Amino acid sequence: MRLAQITDFHLLADPAARSRVGFPLAQLEAVVAAVNRQQPAQVLVTGDISQDETAGSYRLAAQVLAELEAPWCWLPGNHDRPALMAEWQALPAELELGGWRALLLDTHVDGCAHGELGEAALAALATRLAADERPTLVVMHHHPLAVGSAWIDAIGLVEPQAFWQVLSPHRHVQAVFCGHVHQAFHGVQMLGDRALPVYGCPATSDQFLPGVDDFAVDEASRPGYRLIDLGDETLTTWVERVDV
Repeated sequence: MRLAQITDFHLLADPAARSRVGFPLAQLEAVVAAVNRQQPAQVLVTGDISQDETAGSYRLAAQVLAELEAPWCWLPGNHDRPALMAEWQALPAELELGGWRALLLDTHVDGCAHGELGEAALAALATRLAADERPTLVVMHHHPLAVGSAWIDAIGLVEPQAFWQVLSPHRHVQAVFCGHVHQAFHGVQMLGDRALPVYGCPATSDQFLPGVDDFAVDEASRPGYRLIDLGDETLTTWVERVDV
């Protein structure tokens, strides 16, 4: 089964609006067209749909996402308003993916750039992981592992140790996928004797310059998306870039 991940649209209500270096709506349209050519069975949209948190921005997102030829689902990022998202499409907590499943975690905190799960969400995650031992993906907006850029690592998932503690006994968790970082990223978190991969994804909007202490846009990089091919109990994943 093939999945696609797209993320960080940062749309504004004005369809002609510019970002720092591009046009978010046109870039999203180009990425959606490219994803359709890959023929995924499911598309994961991992947050920051909106930049201005307006109803109009979500209307534009829903119109473009309706062009996807595969089912899609989304979860909120730090710029989002989940109630407005839910008016267009539900925010599911779990996806059935053949012999796999994906758990979609809501790390959004109103008015904050960082992400949190909290005791109740972590307890619920532990229960869900213990109840089903099929190969599992964990999908979220905020990154639970440092990507090497001080400014964005300061607004990742708060108290990630608690998250990793919940995942540690569950060897059927195969990977964590996140948005937020606006760059291709692959890292690993050691959980006892195993290395759990963590993957970030390019944005459909502006890309962030990797490995810097202060905010900077990577003006040489292009919008992109991630593909995930699921086998019986293994996965392969890579990033594709899109010309705009």
